[in-house]
Amino acid sequence: MELYHGNFVTSSSIEKLESCTDSYLAVENGVIAGIYPCLPETLRGAPVVELGEDVLIPAFSDLHVHAPQYPQRGLAMDELLHDWLEKHTFPLEARFADLDYARHVYDAFTDEMLARGTMHAVVFGTVHTPATLYLLERMEQKGMLGYVGKVNMDTDSPDSLRESCAGSLAETERFLDACSDSRNVRPILTPRFAPTCTWELLCALGRLTQKYGVGVQTHLVESFWEAAEARRRFPHCSCDTEIYERAGLLDGACVVGAHFIFPSEEDIHILLRHNGFAVQCPDATVSVIAGIMRAGALADRGVRLALGTDLGAGHNLGVYSQVGRAVQLSKLKAFYEPDGNRAISFAQAFYMATRGGGSLFGKVGALEPGYRFDALRLGGLADAYENLSPVQIVERFCYLGDKSHIRARYLAGRRLD
Repeated sequence: MELYHGNFVTSSSIEKLESCTDSYLAVENGVIAGIYPCLPETLRGAPVVELGEDVLIPAFSDLHVHAPQYPQRGLAMDELLHDWLEKHTFPLEARFADLDYARHVYDAFTDEMLARGTMHAVVFGTVHTPATLYLLERMEQKGMLGYVGKVNMDTDSPDSLRESCAGSLAETERFLDACSDSRNVRPILTPRFAPTCTWELLCALGRLTQKYGVGVQTHLVESFWEAAEARRRFPHCSCDTEIYERAGLLDGACVVGAHFIFPSEEDIHILLRHNGFAVQCPDATVSVIAGIMRAGALADRGVRLALGTDLGAGHNLGVYSQVGRAVQLSKLKAFYEPDGNRAISFAQAFYMATRGGGSLFGKVGALEPGYRFDALRLGGLADAYENLSPVQIVERFCYLGDKSHIRARYLAGRRLD
C-alpha cells in the first residue's frame, strides 16, 4: 500500500470538477484503493508521499493522434489541408516503409506522449504493417493503454501509399494476427477516411470486425468537402457515418470518429446508436481550417466526447493544451453561430480529456477507488503573491502549462521519473 497526501482534482461528472484538499489517496497494486479526508487507523505506518502545494490529477487520454506525423509537428502550419497532405504528410508517411526510420520516430513519439502526461491513446499508424506493429509493441512495452491501427487506403491516394484492395485486406489480417496477444494496446481497424477506400475494401474490413472483434477509428465529417465527396462516391448512403454502418464497421468493439465537425442529423443518430466517440481536435482543425466541433450541442445530445491532439495538424502533443483550446473554440462557435450552439465549461473540457476519453480504455481517467492509478503531479504554477485553489492550478496548467510543470508521472502505480 502507498499513500499520497495533499490535493487532488478529478472529474466527478461531465459538469463537475471535484477537489479533495488535505486528503489521503491510497494505491494498492497499481489501483486506487480509497480517498480519505483523514488517514484511517488501518493505514497508519504505510509510506506516504507528501505533495505539498502540488496537485494530483488523472493522466490524459488522446483519442486521435497520427504517430508518423511526429516529425512534422509545428511545420507547414501555413498550408491548408489538401496542400498540407499532398506536399508534406503523404511523402513523410511513405518513409515508414523503412522500419529503421519508423523505430526512431516511434520511440521518440511514445516517450514524448508520456512526458506530456498522455498514458492512453488511439493512434493512427501508416499502411506499413511492420512499422505499425513496432508502434503497438512499443506502447505495450511502456505500459500504456491504447488502440493502434494500420491505415487502409486503396483509392484516391498517392502511389507511394495506395494499396490494392486485396493487399490492404491481407496486410490488415496479418497485422491483426500478429498482435493478438497484446494485453494493453489493441489493434483497431483504420480506414483513413471514406474517400480513400473503395466500397469493396470497406465491406471486407467490416467483416473483420466480426471475425476479430475489433473496433474502428476514422475521420468523420471533418470538412464540407469530405462530407460531400463521401456522398458522391457512395450514393446509396445518406451521410458519411452511414457508409461505415452499412459496411459493418460500426459493429465491433468500439467506434472512434475524429473531428465530427459537420454532422447531419443522421450522422448523429448513427453515432449514438453505436455508442461511438466524437473526438474534438481543436488545434488541428484551426490549423487546416476544417471547422469547429459543436461540442456543447453534441454533449447535450448525449454523444460521447473526447479530445485528441491530431498531431501533426495539431502542433502540441499535450492533450492538456487542447482542454483550454476546446473552451475557447466553443465560445467562438456560440458567438458567431449562436443557433443551436453553446460554450462549454472548463470542467466539461477537462472531463473530455480525462474521464470521458479514458472510459474507452476501462477504469482510467479519474481519481476514484477501483480506477487504475495513472496520474500526474502538477507544480510550479502558483504565484508567490496569490493563493490559487487546486482547481485553478489545474486550469492554469491547461492554458499555459508545459511538461516541465508535470513533476511526477504515475503509470499503473509506477513512478516513471
